[in-house]
Amino acid sequence: MLLKTLSEVNGTSGAEKEIRNTIRSEIALWVESTFIDKIGNLIAHKTEIKNTPKVLLTAHMDEVALMVTEITSEGFLNFRPVGGIDPRVLVSKPVKISGVNGVIGAKAIHLQKMQERQQALKLEQLYIDIGSKSKEETSKYVKLGDYAYFTTEFESLGHGLLKGKALDDRVGCYILTEILKKTFDLSLVAAFTVQEEVGLRGAKVAAYHLNPDFAIVLEGTVSAEMAHLEEEEDWVTELGKGPAISILDQTTLYNPQLIQQVVNLANHKKIPFQFRRGSSGGNDAGKIHISREGIPTLSINVPCRYIHSGVSLVNKADIENTIRLIEAILKAIPHDYNFGQENGGILK
Repeated sequence: MLLKTLSEVNGTSGAEKEIRNTIRSEIALWVESTFIDKIGNLIAHKTEIKNTPKVLLTAHMDEVALMVTEITSEGFLNFRPVGGIDPRVLVSKPVKISGVNGVIGAKAIHLQKMQERQQALKLEQLYIDIGSKSKEETSKYVKLGDYAYFTTEFESLGHGLLKGKALDDRVGCYILTEILKKTFDLSLVAAFTVQEEVGLRGAKVAAYHLNPDFAIVLEGTVSAEMAHLEEEEDWVTELGKGPAISILDQTTLYNPQLIQQVVNLANHKKIPFQFRRGSSGGNDAGKIHISREGIPTLSINVPCRYIHSGVSLVNKADIENTIRLIEAILKAIPHDYNFGQENGGILK
């Protein structure tokens, strides 16, 4: 399964080469051309048809990871996160650095004072242990600036769930790849972007360069339907309820008219969907929609449990229905639509 491959390939912000090459090879037969811009985005032109709107689809390639910042005299590795990672989820996680296996360690509970046991471990209290005995030995295998990746194996879990690392946003990359294998009667370009997790940097470059008439961001987003959280208020999204349409987040206020048109289309096509019920976080839409004179932008998201950790869960049906919804949107865009019309509609 392609999603398994995308999940298990490593590629954090600024180090997306391996995942970029994997995607480029996968889509080569389905697009007219590909190129890599100066910041590292993979740009793929699917079709270019005169007098039709140019539509941009994006998904970011980078994943959260760790960067080695110090090798101690004992041979341990101090690190900092690349992207937003909660230190509380890191203890005892297996990782790999430059081909070397390691484990994230901390002072054992038996050695902690009572006051220490009552507080969550901080990043400074964690380290990576690769089993070496000295700084000199560790330095043979690892250098400062190397990335440490989680080693989660992708697999099916429970009733229709998929488990893996980096599903934010390899699930979006997978959906975009599948969309590029289909045929659409409009000008379509895809951007597999870099450095989303550290400031939406690749999307800013891609949007300015490509200057599309309309953009859709494909993203994996938080799902927190857990027993100790209040339903509706804190769950944000739910697995199995379909793709989540963003209304508001920290970087974007989405156009209500565009959202309503997608809702009408989903209802007409009998595609299940939900709204992203939360305003925290952000994605590449934050840079795309304010590029140049402004670009009408939607964000369609696949719910993911345990996002920004070593392992996430997604629902296979949600992925399939997201593909259905994106395909329906692209086929519904009229050729003569003027995206500059304030009261116009993007859909037939």
